[in-house]
Amino acid sequence: MSLLHLPMPDPGSPDLRSSLRLLAWLGRSQRKGQLLSVLWGTLLMGSQAATPFLVGIGIQAAIDHHARQLWFAGAGALTLGVLQCAGSLLLHRQAVWNWVTAASQVRQLVARQASTLGAGLSRRIATGEIVAVSSGDVEKIGWFVEVSSRCGAALVVWLGVSAAVLWREPQLGLAVLLGVPVLAVSVWPLLRPLEARFTRQRELGGKAAELAADTVAGLRVLRGIGGEELFLDRYRAASQKVRAAAVRTARTWSLMQAQQVLLPGMFVVGTTWYGAHLVVSGRIGVGELVAVYGACAFLAGPLRILGETAEAWTAARVAAARAVRVLAVQRDEQLGGETGDGSAEGTAAALTAPERADLHDPATGLTAYAGRLTAVVCGDPDLAGAVAARLGGHVPVDGADSASRPASATLGGRALDTLPLESARAAVLVHDKDPVLLSGTLAELLDIPRSGRIAPAAALAAACAEDVLDALVDASPSAGGDPMRARITERGRSLSGGQRQRLALARALVADPPVLVLDEPTSAVDSHTESRVAAGIAELRKGRTTVVFATSPLILDRADRVVLLQQGRVAGQGTHRELMHSQAEYRAVVTREEPVAAASSASASSAAPVSASPFASMSASVRAEEKR
Repeated sequence: MSLLHLPMPDPGSPDLRSSLRLLAWLGRSQRKGQLLSVLWGTLLMGSQAATPFLVGIGIQAAIDHHARQLWFAGAGALTLGVLQCAGSLLLHRQAVWNWVTAASQVRQLVARQASTLGAGLSRRIATGEIVAVSSGDVEKIGWFVEVSSRCGAALVVWLGVSAAVLWREPQLGLAVLLGVPVLAVSVWPLLRPLEARFTRQRELGGKAAELAADTVAGLRVLRGIGGEELFLDRYRAASQKVRAAAVRTARTWSLMQAQQVLLPGMFVVGTTWYGAHLVVSGRIGVGELVAVYGACAFLAGPLRILGETAEAWTAARVAAARAVRVLAVQRDEQLGGETGDGSAEGTAAALTAPERADLHDPATGLTAYAGRLTAVVCGDPDLAGAVAARLGGHVPVDGADSASRPASATLGGRALDTLPLESARAAVLVHDKDPVLLSGTLAELLDIPRSGRIAPAAALAAACAEDVLDALVDASPSAGGDPMRARITERGRSLSGGQRQRLALARALVADPPVLVLDEPTSAVDSHTESRVAAGIAELRKGRTTVVFATSPLILDRADRVVLLQQGRVAGQGTHRELMHSQAEYRAVVTREEPVAAASSASASSAAPVSASPFASMSASVRAEEKR
């Protein structure tokens, strides 16, 4: 079977009720590969098991001077050798296919889950945990899927060998038939401690990976504040915990390996001694003794496969449980709440003209009117991120009671969670505060589904990305001076935080969705650039519904309407200047002053005339921004 079918067009819908059901589902989805692996494994191990019998026949024929039987034994051994070569080749190829396909299938499921849930997945499950599942855990799952078919072949051959020996010598056959299960069961007492230690090792490994991911993501900031050594010490401590846990796991693992060598060896010695006793008593010949010894020695191989299956089962259960945890996170498909008239026509209307529909969040009371630029001021960045995500609809949930979940945001009176995910995303695009830039050329970065109304050049100009284009061209000599052919490194590591932010903003602008939600789109740029970006957003999004979460007065003054959120609810709304004069809480958030000082400043400024310049009443705010 070819691996050219990977990646799969559709990895399927897994059974996520438990880790055992996920493993069973993977086995069922690869029935053909599993059956072929059992077939080739039976061919290989059956040929290996039959070889000692032919060798024994040949030895006995030589002792009895039976040339015909000797030739028969030799020809049979040669044939079995050819079959072993063919079986080994086919089994190895099929086993690798089973392993790679199972691992790739789970990896595709995780990737699909991350694509479906978006940034909401990392808010519920740590990034390091997701990386660990899609790298190490999928390999453990693939290992179990692969070894389980070899285990099936080993069981088939064990029954065949037991039947053959039982037919030649009942007492020896009975020992072989009963001894192998006893030896296989002997590893069971070690499985529970192995599973517990391996689970602990994976938990510590996931935490270490999460710490490493956070450290790398914030490396530029750490260098700026001199915190590299602090985080390096933390990672060293986490790494040492993982090492200690791995050593404890390896001890149990090595004990199982030793047991798989010692007990089969004792079994072979015992059966050989009994066979020699039968030869001395004249009950069997020397050739039969060689055949029985060879068959018993061969059974050490199937026993090792049984032990390997037990180890793989232990590791796969832990890995599958972690995979189920990631794959089981679902989006909130609420059917209640504010759903408009509930008719199919209402849904179609919300989709066919979303640019003329108001966006409303019943949890906070926030409403973004159609065709207007609405700025949202929130002193809590976490709350701002949660509200922004909720405005996009289909927020991931982790099993909480549906009655305790916030009601879905609505577009034109229709709950976004009742719309298909593709329709909701086409209508409302949420630009996260930590966007990801994929590696590739700038043209590939901007080659996304879009309306076609805004050209990439216009979006880049609105985001003030001229210096970014120059930096990309300088770093990509092969681009020939064309910034669209310049390559972007993984996650834009070669760019500064502000440059990455402006490229991501240009990508969101070129998409030109009917409703665009921007979460702190200019938090990493200087005040001069921020003023130009604010003007670019207002110009490019004119007539389109836009929501911007920000606290910068340079952006707030460009908004048609500003909404203040306090303690999760709308506490005020109006223009930026109106709120600066009337809302002390708003002024405290924007200027980063204490509420009392902000109130005094607001009272004093209310007696003074308002300057015609849009920046005259904001000089203190701009200075605060520049300090930031």
